[in-house]
Amino acid sequence: MIDETVEEIADMQTHSSSVVAVKAADALLALTEREYPTVEEYVRTLERNSHALRRANPSHASLQTTQREIFSTVEDADADSVEEAKERTHEVVESVVARVESAKERAAERAVDYLDDGSTVLTHDYSSTVLEAIERAVDDGASLTIYCTESRPRYLGRKMARTLGNMHAVEAHLIVDSAAGHFLSEIDQVVVGMDCIVEDTLYNRIGTYPLAATAHDADVPVRVIGAEAKMVTGGFAFENENRPASEVIREPADGFAVHNPAYDATPTHLLDAAITDETVHEF
Repeated sequence: MIDETVEEIADMQTHSSSVVAVKAADALLALTEREYPTVEEYVRTLERNSHALRRANPSHASLQTTQREIFSTVEDADADSVEEAKERTHEVVESVVARVESAKERAAERAVDYLDDGSTVLTHDYSSTVLEAIERAVDDGASLTIYCTESRPRYLGRKMARTLGNMHAVEAHLIVDSAAGHFLSEIDQVVVGMDCIVEDTLYNRIGTYPLAATAHDADVPVRVIGAEAKMVTGGFAFENENRPASEVIREPADGFAVHNPAYDATPTHLLDAAITDETVHEF
C-alpha cells in the first residue's frame, strides 16, 4: 500500500481538489515499479491502493472520479501481460493529470467574460480557479474591487485576501463571514469555487449556502467556477468533514456541544450559473 501518500492526502485539507486529484493519480505510478506474478495480482493491487486513496479524502469529487477512471481503464484493458497493464496505467495517469491541470485554466479563461472592468465581487473561501480567473481579468486590463470572507473553518479567505492584496488593479477587502449580507448592496456578483455539484446540490466551504441564499434574496447573481469533472450526476455520495472543536473555542466545552462542519449544501436553484472548462451551466 502507498500509505505515506494516503496519509498525506488525508492531511491536504487546505489544498484545492485538483491538487489532491493529481497527487493521488501520480502516486499510483509507484505501483508500476514493483514486480507482480500475474496481471490479476497487479490489477488487484491497483484496486486496493486506489480505494485507499479515495477513502483518504471522500469529499473531493475530482479525486473520486479520476481514481475510478484510472482503475476502470486498466481493468477494462484486459492486458495480456503485467508490462502491458503497467504501460496502460502510465498512459491513463498522464491523460488524467493533463486534463485536470488544463481544466482549471480553461474554466478560469471562460470566467473572465463575467469579470467586468470596474465591478465589485464577493468571494468565499480560497479557490485557485477563482484566483486564476481574477488574475486573467486583471491581465486583460480589468480593475476590480473584491470582498473576501474569512471563510471558517481554517480562515482560508484570509489567504485569498492576502494574495489579492498583492495584485495590481485589485482593491481587496477582508470581512467576517457573517457580514456578507451587510455588504451585498455594494456587490455586483458573488463568485465562488466548488468542491463539487452533485445532481442539484453544490457542496462547498461552509457558509456558501447562507451567502447564496442571501444574495439570491438581494437579487445579486451567484456564479461558481470549477472543472466539469466536479459536476457529478451519480455514483458519488458527498461526505462532510467535521473540524475539531478547538478551532472554535480554546477552553473545554463544558455543558454544551461544539459543531464545526467544513462544508455545506447549496441548492443549485440559488445559483445563476456554474462556469466550467467545457460550458456554462445556467440554473
